Amino acid sequence: MEDSLPVHAKVHNPLIAVAMILIAMLSLQGGAALAKSLFPIVGSQGVTALRLGMGSLILLLYFRPWRLKVRGGNLRSLLIYGLALGCMNYTFYLAIRTVPLGIAVALEFTGPLAVAMFSSRRPIDFVWVLLAVIGLWFLLPIGHSVSGIDPTGACFALIAGACWAVYILAGQRAGSSYGPGTAALGSTIGALIFCPIGIAQAQSGLFSLDILPIGLGIALLSSALPYSLEMMALTRLPAKTFGTLMSMEPAMAAFSGILFLDELLTPMQWLALIAIIAASAGSTLTVQKRSKIRAIKVDPQ
Repeated sequence: MEDSLPVHAKVHNPLIAVAMILIAMLSLQGGAALAKSLFPIVGSQGVTALRLGMGSLILLLYFRPWRLKVRGGNLRSLLIYGLALGCMNYTFYLAIRTVPLGIAVALEFTGPLAVAMFSSRRPIDFVWVLLAVIGLWFLLPIGHSVSGIDPTGACFALIAGACWAVYILAGQRAGSSYGPGTAALGSTIGALIFCPIGIAQAQSGLFSLDILPIGLGIALLSSALPYSLEMMALTRLPAKTFGTLMSMEPAMAAFSGILFLDELLTPMQWLALIAIIAASAGSTLTVQKRSKIRAIKVDPQ
């Protein structure tokens, strides 16, 4: 899924780069766990508003996109990218209201996995598709599945995955015009659309002096810190190594859910989660050097 980077890139301090990725994933999932702890107070919509609103301000101050040179100005793709980013966050938080964090991230991973699969149709890719389908079969409450997963939450997680896929494809085009400022601009568009929904739901409670610092922590853990660490790691690791490590995100989410939210998974759910991780890692390791889909920076939550 990150196959646009040169596979021959020099590796400087690879262990440090791996540590950066692991810290980024822990930060991202720690931010999601912290966000979930606020649901009883301001609701998932209110947390979405805090994450997108404060995250956008941080990214705008960091990238200052108004100073960047725009090439082509693909406004339509930028708007779609921002809408997908906002919807991805909104539906993901709706999902983790009733679904364990690790399971929600695994279901959401079907989005980028689908993008990777559709970019190549070699026989080996059907192995990864089959693994992903097996994982989904045991996670989703369908047929004779023994999953204990809430169907509404599972649907929201899959919608978040679909938004993630759109985010990748639209971001690829928008990024060619807006460069490094794409994330800041897209996040701002998402905030303008979804912050009013969160404010309407949480009302004045969202602006409490007890809540705002936690919201800032969520924005830092879920946006600024992991984004910066992943960007630094990208320059130090080959694309396949980076993509394979990122495939571990559902496992990191599951461990975060256990540590911070007491969300214990059943053995069957762990097996399903491992199947999806294996499908994601396998698709990355066997990706063709030239793919129809170029990679862009992706952040699920």
